Amino acid sequence: MIGWGRKGQIHRVVFGAFALGAGIILAAALNAGLVGWPGVAIAVAAGAGIFAAVYNVEVLRPLRRRRLSADLVGALIESVDGAPEGRVITDTGGRYLYGNKAYNELSGTLAGNPPTPLQLPWGTPLEEEKIQRLAHSVMHGLSADDEVFLRSGIGGGRWLIVSAHPIPGADQYVIWYLTDVTDQHEIQEMARLEDSLRQDYLDNAPVGFYSVDGKGAFNFVNTTFAGWLGYSPFELMNGSMSLDEVMEPGVTPEDDSDQDGGERHRRAIFRGRNGDSVLTELTEVVVKDAQGAGFYTRTVIRNLKHAGAAVSTKAEDPGRFGQYVENAPIGIALVEETGVVVEANQAFKEMLGLSDGAANSLSNGLPEVTNFLECLKDVDRERVSALMAPIATGGRSSGPPIEVRFDGKAERSAQLCLSPIGSHVVPEPGVIVYLTETTGMKNLELQFAQSQKMQAVGQLAGGIAHDFNNLLTAILGFSDLLLLRHQAGDSSFADIMQVKQNANRASNLVRQLLAFSRQQTLRPKVLVLTDVLAELSNLLRRLIGEKIELDMIHGRDLGLVKADQGQIEQVIINLAVNARDAMADGGTLTIRTDNISRVQSIEIGATVMPEGEYVLVEVTDTGCGIAQEDLEKIFEPFYTTKEVGEGTGLGLSTVYGIIQQTGGNIVSSSAMGEGAKFQIYLPRHKPQADEAATTEAAPAVPEASRDLTGKGCILLVEDEDPVRTFASRALRNKGYTVLEAINGGAALDIVTGYEGEIDLLISDVVMPTMDGPTLMKHARELRTEMKCILISGYAEDEFRQQMAEQEFVFLPKPFSLKQLAGTVKEVIEKK
Repeated sequence: MIGWGRKGQIHRVVFGAFALGAGIILAAALNAGLVGWPGVAIAVAAGAGIFAAVYNVEVLRPLRRRRLSADLVGALIESVDGAPEGRVITDTGGRYLYGNKAYNELSGTLAGNPPTPLQLPWGTPLEEEKIQRLAHSVMHGLSADDEVFLRSGIGGGRWLIVSAHPIPGADQYVIWYLTDVTDQHEIQEMARLEDSLRQDYLDNAPVGFYSVDGKGAFNFVNTTFAGWLGYSPFELMNGSMSLDEVMEPGVTPEDDSDQDGGERHRRAIFRGRNGDSVLTELTEVVVKDAQGAGFYTRTVIRNLKHAGAAVSTKAEDPGRFGQYVENAPIGIALVEETGVVVEANQAFKEMLGLSDGAANSLSNGLPEVTNFLECLKDVDRERVSALMAPIATGGRSSGPPIEVRFDGKAERSAQLCLSPIGSHVVPEPGVIVYLTETTGMKNLELQFAQSQKMQAVGQLAGGIAHDFNNLLTAILGFSDLLLLRHQAGDSSFADIMQVKQNANRASNLVRQLLAFSRQQTLRPKVLVLTDVLAELSNLLRRLIGEKIELDMIHGRDLGLVKADQGQIEQVIINLAVNARDAMADGGTLTIRTDNISRVQSIEIGATVMPEGEYVLVEVTDTGCGIAQEDLEKIFEPFYTTKEVGEGTGLGLSTVYGIIQQTGGNIVSSSAMGEGAKFQIYLPRHKPQADEAATTEAAPAVPEASRDLTGKGCILLVEDEDPVRTFASRALRNKGYTVLEAINGGAALDIVTGYEGEIDLLISDVVMPTMDGPTLMKHARELRTEMKCILISGYAEDEFRQQMAEQEFVFLPKPFSLKQLAGTVKEVIEKK
């Protein structure tokens, strides 16, 4: 029997063709007078030919095409598996078929089908539009690629080159390539920044630069030189002015001793826009083109003085450094070949650590003979001495700056340049030393590297904490469900309580990880730290024991701060416990508060905190101290100096995270045998008219057990199966009707199709395809009266600022059955 599906349709076409062909030929035969068996034979033969042709088109060719397509896709899958970049095969309808390991890791999927490129969490509508354009191109048989930013969870992302290609011979399939180019992006950004810094240095250097061609037209002028003349660089370089128009004949003849690409030295007077003359010293190099016909110059200009003043030689001018050198921010000194300092400016003296009496003006010289080389470390002393000898006898400058370190207890460094006093034609004995202190810059580099490392560790810790919060929500929730069936007298009760108690301990560790990564939810309020510490003092005395004395010193008129009181108390407790462990034989724990003015913050330095007003909390102990190598790592998570099993390594990392998230900073200092000091700087808060300082008192009586049952219809959206299963069972147990959805799309289908009222939407924040905030927005467009609870293992602050106009309640993970039921009841009953 011929079927009625695709096969039946083919059969009807084939046999119909056969019958039609045979009938036509038979009619023709009869018309030609061929009757009987000859006509029938001709008709049958013709029908068979048409049958074969149609069968080849309708049956054999599609079968061969499908077989070819399947073989081709199989070969593609083998090539996809071995590729280092992310590759995924989809059909033209956007359905996922196969992706390699790199793609699965990139999309954040460890099990099940990952999202297709069309479904990945691209950062902005612009990125999504790029992906749609790629899909549109491939639908029309064209390959295409683009650079796209992929949002990876909350607070991070990657740059990718995404390309889509149709598969020849298998038009219904598409292969996507996703190549991570984030590192190249960062390298390009660093190169751009370096170019900008170099350009800024060249443009605003304390010397002038220009370049002219053979006709005297300016090719380049820096801002410094143009400013001396009262012009902008553009006015000099736009072709309207030449070198001859701004330069008068030189004060000294041109030095032609080195014409073939070498340096030429001379003095020249330039005329400014307002008629002033500027006396300069030029160092010039003439560069010829490849043919030797044309040339251009590279010229460095030193501004000596205005031409109207008398031109004195160095020997005739005892104040030759001048006031501008005296006040220069870099150290400048004239030294003998042996290193003895003859003259030096204020900055140079301060770098060498001379006494206040020695810090007088250059015109008076140095009151004591100081050997510059003796101020350097041994290795640098030998290196600089070797460079100075040839320069002092007429050699050229030392070239690029070299790094040197000063001798002494404090680690200090500087960049050093050496240059001769006279020209290489008429040398003068001695060397000019230029010193630029780099100690602060080196410290900034170290702090930046440490900050980058802490940020990376924080992002990792935050991601781990989020995943653990999902697991702990399920563990705590199912423990609560078990406890409903196993009361205190049950033999399983103690075991279940052990599970729940250990889950709560794990929850505290996760909270510390979130504190370190600055992803916890804070409840800031205006606080008087004096009151907070006074309330905490009794607890601190019990924690540190009788052998340790607690000394609290409060500053007068202490400023207000805006912070989470519980978290600030956690910081003080963690520091106090560490201090107790460091004073096993007793000692003193001192907690001091004080105001830090704007001027004091500037003196402390931008490396510790930006300029502003702060409130200081200083915690000092008289314990054993912290080794320098440990001091650099104490704020890293899981780093501890205690014995195995005695500490988690999260105490100080939690302190660091809380203070950073509050907007402050914490600085530690210590030495072995001298105790440790931790200084916390919190921004001073200027309260508004309706704000008042408060402190939280501990509740005197625990809240009485209340009825958590209720009625209503709840739509629960959660992509983690264990969390969704626990929450739905818990809510049904309390009397609610629960509708479940695994993602935002399924939830919107329920919102659209469900005929009854939906009183409350409970949604996870981070989900594939559509996140919780987006779902809430679309759902409320359909049901305006629906209330909403968002749940997440991330901090509320991560997404709250993006949803200022939306009203919702946030329930952080992990939560217990009682917390879930209590929050739901409060939200549903709230008018």
